[in-house]
Amino acid sequence: MDQPDEPSGELPGMLAEEYLQREAGVRALLDDLDRQALEGDHEGVRERIRSLAETDQGVFFTIALSLTGSAQFFGDVEAQLDVSAADRLRDLAETYPALEQPFNVVRREQAHDRRNPVTGLQTTTSYHAEEELPLIRYTVSSGSVDLYEGCESPEEILGVATQFVQSTTDSLDAALDEEFSVNTEELSNLIDRREELESELDRLRDQIDELRRRPIGDE
Repeated sequence: MDQPDEPSGELPGMLAEEYLQREAGVRALLDDLDRQALEGDHEGVRERIRSLAETDQGVFFTIALSLTGSAQFFGDVEAQLDVSAADRLRDLAETYPALEQPFNVVRREQAHDRRNPVTGLQTTTSYHAEEELPLIRYTVSSGSVDLYEGCESPEEILGVATQFVQSTTDSLDAALDEEFSVNTEELSNLIDRREELESELDRLRDQIDELRRRPIGDE
């Protein structure tokens, strides 16, 4: 079910009131989630937050916006309720900083119909001397949850990257064919990513040209 990034109209005050009426019980849940997060059970925390989002969307949305420090949300709550109510919500970010990321990830899942949106990619490089082969080890993560670990050669990595680029152009073709628009932020970021990709491809081209001139086994 899609949700807006920020609630509009009288909704912020209604969301805040719903949370405040159940504040003691909700904070007990947040205390438990915070302990679980500090113990490193990130997958368990995410599942419990997903359950909250499905069963009590208003409370979930209030917590998520409060943890991210949404100035617009706090301002709306002050205008529709009072400063005290907004301050009680602001206190969530100060009390539960470890929960900001998992709530934000689940909020993205809820808003955009996703599951485990990728938020990070950690890589290291090494070299297998016997095979004369560079290697890339990588971990794909969603918040604090590691989704996948792998180790591939440059050619294998580029094979997967090529499929992703092809899927990207296919998705844009489909949008163009249907005369759909792409929001301004996405389009701006897409332009930036294309420029980054072109720059890295220029580096790759130069490296391949140099390797072609280097005899195999040359130190």
